[in-house]
Amino acid sequence: MNLRKLIFTNNACYKAGRTITVKGIMVHSTGANNPNLKRYVGPDDGLLGKNQYNNHWNQDKPDGRQVCVHGFIGKLADGSIATYQTLPWNHRGWHAGGAANDTHIGFEICEDGLTDKAYFNAVYKEATNLCAYLCKEYNLDPMADGVIIGHYEGHKRGIASNHADPGHWFPKHGKSMDTFRAEVQRLLTATEPSKPPTPTPTEPKKLYRVQVGAYAVKANADAMLKRVKAAGFTDAFIKTE
Repeated sequence: MNLRKLIFTNNACYKAGRTITVKGIMVHSTGANNPNLKRYVGPDDGLLGKNQYNNHWNQDKPDGRQVCVHGFIGKLADGSIATYQTLPWNHRGWHAGGAANDTHIGFEICEDGLTDKAYFNAVYKEATNLCAYLCKEYNLDPMADGVIIGHYEGHKRGIASNHADPGHWFPKHGKSMDTFRAEVQRLLTATEPSKPPTPTPTEPKKLYRVQVGAYAVKANADAMLKRVKAAGFTDAFIKTE
């Protein structure tokens, strides 16, 4: 994952300063044929490229709307894929149009014409890695009900506005939110530290008793018994005949 940060400090959402207890992640896609991060993220940090229209979202009400997400995934100026964090993760975003704003981190994947498989695979991979990272950060189970959802799934649950994203895009490339969640789970499992190997039990040391002699004087017998026990024969004893 190519994670960078450019917080939208000029956006009214950031200025509102509200925070949430993170309980999930909502996946959005932008709904416009423009895969370039500079369309939404600005000003140019030297990697994004200049937005000639200056209509990025780092302003009070971008496009006259009260909108703001926690991050964007798309193309840098050089064509490579990156993720930009645009709000603190526990900041209350304006992305769902419903109650999910109070519980879920929301990020946008920049859409293209929806037909470029290479671009889709790259941003899909970036998005699953971002979700795996966030699941680790907030101890989230990606397979638990309602934890990782698309915007359209949020609408079905009554916690988001009526949008189709990203359900209109993923199936065009053989993916779905179910495959997305499964991939996040796989990434988490793959990066979990392996359990230390179970120690192999060692065999107890075997000792063989040897009779070393008979003594008429008990003091001599006692002295030999001490030497025998010192050698490891802990169950040696003196027998009187």
